[in-house]
Amino acid sequence: MKNICVFCGASPGSNPVYLEAARELGKTMAANDIRLVYGGGSLGMMGTIAKTVKEHGGKVTGVITRHLVDMEVALTDLDDLRVVNTMHERKGLMAELSDGFIALPGGFGTMEEIFEIITWSQLGIHKKPCGFLNVEAYYDKLMDFFNHMAGQSFIEKNYDHIVLMDEKPADLISSLRAYTPVDSDKGKWAKELTENSLA
Repeated sequence: MKNICVFCGASPGSNPVYLEAARELGKTMAANDIRLVYGGGSLGMMGTIAKTVKEHGGKVTGVITRHLVDMEVALTDLDDLRVVNTMHERKGLMAELSDGFIALPGGFGTMEEIFEIITWSQLGIHKKPCGFLNVEAYYDKLMDFFNHMAGQSFIEKNYDHIVLMDEKPADLISSLRAYTPVDSDKGKWAKELTENSLA
């Protein structure tokens, strides 16, 4: 695994532990010669992880929209900065350039990005691992909601085969590296759903 896409907030969050987690993940990626692919921003969690990877000798690719460049929020001191026109292009290119995905704490944008990637995995569009770095139990309630969705039969009960979770960056990266994709037969799922609705 040579390239990991990290989704995270442009805000630093209210607890200093979030920025420290971004630094720890950045150091771990650099130490393991893993290139960071991220949203190209200079602020908050995004800027912190990118600067940390660079400070520790790692490589960073940023993917950002022209609109955000014009707002002067891009981090320009990167090994590779790709400027695209739309958010859809941005997410598509980040996915294409990456071997795996990690979500640090973040807001709506972070959730939207990692959820789309998880959905693509569920549909068999890619076979790359997706993980959450659960800093200070930030994602505990989200995992409770995943369990609720599974309990209500809106997602598979064994969804953990496509959603990884850990509190430590090194352990999460190890899980991403050890990940074995499970073939998702959505055709079978759709057939069963149709049969059940007609029963």
